[in-house]
Amino acid sequence: MTLSSPASGDGSPAAVAARLTGRAVTRVRPLSGALAEAALDDGRTVVVKRAAEAEAARAEAAGLRWLAEAGVPPVPRVHGREGVWLVLDRVAEGRPDREAALRFGRELAGLHAAGAPAFGAPPPGGPAEAFIGLAPMRNVTGDDWPAWYAEHRVLPYLRRAVDEGTMDAGEAAVVERVCARLPELAGPAEPPARLHGDLWSGNVLWGADGRVHVIDPAAHGGHRETDLAMLALFGCPLLDAVVEGYQEVAPLAGGWRERVGVHQLFPLLVHAVLFGRGYAGLVLGVARSAPAL
Repeated sequence: MTLSSPASGDGSPAAVAARLTGRAVTRVRPLSGALAEAALDDGRTVVVKRAAEAEAARAEAAGLRWLAEAGVPPVPRVHGREGVWLVLDRVAEGRPDREAALRFGRELAGLHAAGAPAFGAPPPGGPAEAFIGLAPMRNVTGDDWPAWYAEHRVLPYLRRAVDEGTMDAGEAAVVERVCARLPELAGPAEPPARLHGDLWSGNVLWGADGRVHVIDPAAHGGHRETDLAMLALFGCPLLDAVVEGYQEVAPLAGGWRERVGVHQLFPLLVHAVLFGRGYAGLVLGVARSAPAL
């Protein structure tokens, strides 16, 4: 089906794709309630994405552009944003393989080395009141990672989990004790890294070009071990090779494996708030696994 040129204000995926790419759209294929593929008259295919609200789309567009500035790993090009809509390049997917995993690890190290002005720094043009998936994520800056991570990542979600009955006060106290120990648990001080920020396996696309592309960032300045801990959280294919490639370029500080749980506290609390009590046990598990120093 060939689609005609859209009128201004038309909110269909075809119309948005046409306006933001400047090309006629020849076909649209829905992928989900919030995603569609649009074929353009020049042979390219783009993805049209509808965010939950305009600020989420703004945050994602700013994050993708900030990651793209680092040069690696590849991210979809942003054709434009219009209100809640984003139009992005489509990534042709392939299959995981070891060489791509090693390269991804090296490129992730390069992304982190691009740096950020401070912990919690949002991407240029991105909102301070940002998002991680469907959840709010406030980008307030700080110079000391343990204090910043506790105050602006872990504790706000812990309080919300208690307020909503997802966790009780005794369970919260276990996490609070870890937060109090963060200065000793965090390992050697690290400069702020440029993070993807939501680097679970669903946001890692193994491309047909033999490279790993990353999508849907919650980009901000943070600790580089956080991205690696997110990769481990729900299982990334060939993670050992990813870490091997990373270590070739930017060796991690000693004891990093024992700190993985500390970095997973925030995303697990986000899941507990969004999806309920089932994640509270995982939160407690990683809190109780914090090493005794």
